[in-house]
Amino acid sequence: MNFNLFKNKQCRQLTVIVCLSILTLIPAVAQKTKFTADEYNEALKEAHEKLLQNKDGANADYIPVLAEVPSDLFGISICTVDGEIYDIGDSEHRFSIQSISKVFTLAMVMQRLGIRAIPDTIGVNATGRPFNSIVAIEVQPDRPSNSCVNAGAIATTSLVEGDTYDEKWNNIITTFSKFAGRDLDVDQEVYESEAATNNRNRAIAHLLEAYNRMYFDPVEATDIYTKQCAISVNSHDLAVMSATLANGGVNPQTKEKIIDEKYLPHIMAVMCTAGLYDDSGLWLYYVGLPGKSGVGGGVIAVAPGRFGIAAFSPRLDVAGNSVRGVRAIIEVSRKLGVNLFTVK
Repeated sequence: MNFNLFKNKQCRQLTVIVCLSILTLIPAVAQKTKFTADEYNEALKEAHEKLLQNKDGANADYIPVLAEVPSDLFGISICTVDGEIYDIGDSEHRFSIQSISKVFTLAMVMQRLGIRAIPDTIGVNATGRPFNSIVAIEVQPDRPSNSCVNAGAIATTSLVEGDTYDEKWNNIITTFSKFAGRDLDVDQEVYESEAATNNRNRAIAHLLEAYNRMYFDPVEATDIYTKQCAISVNSHDLAVMSATLANGGVNPQTKEKIIDEKYLPHIMAVMCTAGLYDDSGLWLYYVGLPGKSGVGGGVIAVAPGRFGIAAFSPRLDVAGNSVRGVRAIIEVSRKLGVNLFTVK
């Protein structure tokens, strides 16, 4: 193959279209297999027991309050498209959603502005650099590049519907609550700790503004983004939120439609591209599901047409992903055989 072809913009666009066409077929394929309650519980139990004594990694400490979270906490949850919930371990412990929030603001903006808006205003390519990179903004033609890294996420948040700070925030917390099927709130201690130390994100927002890639006041947009990252959830909540994506945009417990099904292949494509940051390729290689992590210790994955899964464990690897959370979802994915690239 002549890789120089991908320097041509039309060729890159064609490649994206082909990939998205394949992803569009995923829900139909995924619905072929159903699992029993015993199978779900066994998969969770095996993963939890196998990893319970794992002490690898360390809590995030660049947000000071996250370093204080008890490191041994570990929970896993599954929510099926039928609304059944399976939990094990510390599934009720609350933690801050952090970067997992990026998926749901992306969904909000895509629902508001349509499929083309994200490639046109943010970009959908991986940066090949750390999630909070400033260099990536300078070298990428589309600047923010991807809604699953900080620059793209702040720009995406700036596109949320609303003319004022309060209107945008109210839309975010209301929609996130609909995804979870319950009223969510902000962990004020995490928000204040993060807001006091987010100089880098504020710099990113101002740099994006210099390139005309911010769509609301950069200071206020960064603060809204910071607050959305401090939304308090548990693995149970995240499983329901993920299952809403797996269920064609309908919350499987409340039955409320949150997002049109036509947007889901595009959202999941972005998750596949950069959802696990520098390790997104390894994640897709071993798990084969769209996923997203957060430095609060949460990880989600979506098995379209089947279930959403979430894991929580605070110790992170060098890429910023929960060590036990990632490995737990790998174990469950293998046990249930839900890798989307498996030919059955």
